[in-house]
Amino acid sequence: MFKKILIANRGEIACRVIKSAKAMGIKTVAVYSEADRNAVHVEMADEAVLIGPPAAAESYLVIDKIIAAAKETGAEAIHPGYGFLSENAAFAKALTRAGITFIGPNIKAIEVMGDKIESKKFASKAKVNTVPGHLGVIKDAKEAEKIAGDIGYPVMIKASAGGGGKGMRIANSADEVAEGFASSKSEAKSSFGDDRIFIEKFIEEPRHIEIQVLADGHGNVIHLCERECSIQRRNQKVVEEAPSAFLDEKVRAEMGAQAVALAKAVDYASAGTVEFIADKDKNFYFLEMNTRLQVEHPVTELITGIDLVEQMIRVAAGEKLKVKQQDIKINGWAIESRVYAEDPFRNFLPSTGRLASYRPPEEGTNAGLTIRNDTGVSEGGEISVYYDPMIAKLITHGATRDAAIDHMIRALDAFYISGIQHNIPFLSAIMEHPRWREGTISTGFIAEEYPDGFFHRLPDGQERITFTIVAAAIDHLANQRRREITDQMGGDGVKFAHRRIVRLGNDSQQVIVSGKFGEDIEVALLDDSGQEHERTTVTYDWWFGEPIWIGKLNGVELSVQVRPILNGFDLSYRGVHVSAYVYTQREAELAALMPVKEPPDTSKQLLCPMPGLVVSIHVEKGQQVKAGETLCVVEAMKMENILRAERDSTVAEILATPGDSLAVDATIMEFE
Repeated sequence: MFKKILIANRGEIACRVIKSAKAMGIKTVAVYSEADRNAVHVEMADEAVLIGPPAAAESYLVIDKIIAAAKETGAEAIHPGYGFLSENAAFAKALTRAGITFIGPNIKAIEVMGDKIESKKFASKAKVNTVPGHLGVIKDAKEAEKIAGDIGYPVMIKASAGGGGKGMRIANSADEVAEGFASSKSEAKSSFGDDRIFIEKFIEEPRHIEIQVLADGHGNVIHLCERECSIQRRNQKVVEEAPSAFLDEKVRAEMGAQAVALAKAVDYASAGTVEFIADKDKNFYFLEMNTRLQVEHPVTELITGIDLVEQMIRVAAGEKLKVKQQDIKINGWAIESRVYAEDPFRNFLPSTGRLASYRPPEEGTNAGLTIRNDTGVSEGGEISVYYDPMIAKLITHGATRDAAIDHMIRALDAFYISGIQHNIPFLSAIMEHPRWREGTISTGFIAEEYPDGFFHRLPDGQERITFTIVAAAIDHLANQRRREITDQMGGDGVKFAHRRIVRLGNDSQQVIVSGKFGEDIEVALLDDSGQEHERTTVTYDWWFGEPIWIGKLNGVELSVQVRPILNGFDLSYRGVHVSAYVYTQREAELAALMPVKEPPDTSKQLLCPMPGLVVSIHVEKGQQVKAGETLCVVEAMKMENILRAERDSTVAEILATPGDSLAVDATIMEFE
């Protein structure tokens, strides 16, 4: 077994590999860019080596620097994680020449399966079901339009060397093919250094299902059942689960058999994933084989009990698999939610900055329910514009799918992040969505259910009651605390009942609150005539200033995120955010007289929606533009974002040029 390994990656996956290596008694070496000098993976590793500037092309993607770091520290093997160099055959070859073991598959498998075009040709020869399409490299947009027309719309434009949703576009017309082809090539070039593009038929109502395979260097290949990754946005996975609610035992066995056959055909030896797309009739087609560890591997680990990173290291060290296919059983259900640094209320635009607060839910197993949080950040850390926006992977496991989902809802409620925007409200909304709960999903779920984007939702009847009670109880305790500190009324005044008005948006609710700190609080809701019509006993495990209020309302457990504001609290619960104001009668009368501050008019400006780099400007000063016309392209966190005109107008001034690095809300251009 290796004594020391280097992890050629960063963030969450570097931390994940370090954990397994340490459990095996193996020393670890981290590499880091200047932007990651204070990163968690650097602190966790036994040794760390600086490899260059923040840009991945000058640090994490430079093979010579990685090898030099391994030699300098005496690392015998390198684990590539996912992304970066994980599926780079040149990297594996360079390690072989340097006498360093690559913790991954053989070079043949990487070359054949890592190339999306060649892998489909190989899979077809191996009699694995494949999607209809054009498997040759496409030279230009004109050829792309012809091929797409021959295949029939809709089509998927994909980067041959792609992965993680980068360099992928769906096109429903020739115009969309031309635009998508250019964007895919550009994204592929910047993300993978390879701008080859191919086109295949887009399967409608598809479900994205993948089979985890595990193989050693002695001819043993098994599969660890499936994961479903159909909840995607812009081809980027958001929620994954294992197993799939869609498959039956027959289809599961067929998929598994094809995945194993493909792995054997390329002499595969490591952990890998064979991805399929399935239609509504359970016909399935090969998409690609990822010759690396997948982001979503934890859900497979939780339902099988197998540490995939450990198995990769053991296989690379020449060991045989100790587990057989007949040993693999599905134990319960696991759900993974990807927590991203993005603003779901602004079309999921990337968000960068410092994590002022980072309080994930407590990990562990209790009463048969598990919470696991795989992350590479900590409170006070920086979310950089240079890398992927994923903050963490929150995973729950339970005996059934419903149990795992319910536990995920509770875990998301208890996950507190401030300083940047994040997608936890959106993840909570998905968990509550009836279609998700029923399992009737497809890769089009997000586009279909949120066609106009994700917006703040007003709390419904029961949610309004919950927010009202929690706000009233917290305000009551806070008032008591303030009086005790200043010795007002001897600290005894708030033992008695107090009437308050709680305002949520335009709705107001009269309440009577009683109790003292350390004891249960009673909150009575009053009707319009001032008569009590509902009473709730509030118990709590909370101290002033804590961002998560944990308690029970009449015995029902809940976690509510709390941030104090003037005369109230910003509260978040189950994906719903609301500002709850708590007033005395006189305060409520005065608050009703306060003028409403109108936001500034920015209708004649194009503002940069996220921190990013201006890739291109598509208009000129004085040019008339039509609604929907492309104005410019801004790149952030390895994704290109096309900014379009919202209405017909004339460009008055252009205030940015290609290459400019802009802050959020910086003015790019102005209109007449």
